[in-house]
Amino acid sequence: MNKRLIISGIVILFASIIIKLVWSGLTKIKVDNFKPAAVMFVLDSSASNQQDLPEQKKLLRQICNLLDPEDKIKIIRVSEDAYLIYEGAPFNGSNINKVMNAFTAYDEKDYGTAYGVGMEKALRYSLDMKKLGYMPAVVVIGDLENEGASEKQINWETLPDDVRAVKTQAPDLAMMFLYAHPEKLDVVKDKLTPVLGETKLIISPKQNCDKAIRQFIHALER
Repeated sequence: MNKRLIISGIVILFASIIIKLVWSGLTKIKVDNFKPAAVMFVLDSSASNQQDLPEQKKLLRQICNLLDPEDKIKIIRVSEDAYLIYEGAPFNGSNINKVMNAFTAYDEKDYGTAYGVGMEKALRYSLDMKKLGYMPAVVVIGDLENEGASEKQINWETLPDDVRAVKTQAPDLAMMFLYAHPEKLDVVKDKLTPVLGETKLIISPKQNCDKAIRQFIHALER
């Protein structure tokens, strides 16, 4: 009888110790600060960018594969004009490929590059998604060449103020520019670093995109 009481006491003692350790561990777990992201892609499908476009579409999918199922994306096709061709989950690969193949195909009449219109849409969508609780980001993939109607181009004198206005409502805004010539990217760096800072602005020519993507994911606080 005494033996059974001793064994029962030891079991109860060990059980209480384990419960205490488990409870202590659970109380130390930090609340998950995960924020879903909304990534607005601006994809150049103009004639001047067609040579690199197949690689750029693969790059876009690569970025999507690194996102979370709770994230959202929008793809804005930029050429003679700019318009939305996809919005939804980042992992809907077949539909993303379908719309990109359908709406970025070469058209000799699509000579211009309406980057300004595309950027305006991307920033507006960023504010919309921020209101829904998402961390907004803009990813521009293309050569940043100015072609076609001047009123549709990016105004680099006013763009910093436009981005600053978005940041007042979305201070966690991140932006990435990929595949442009370093001369173009240098302009981006000069104009937008004072607004976004070093960690929230990522730029890269095509030779260093993999490293830039890792920096971008870090900018999304992942």
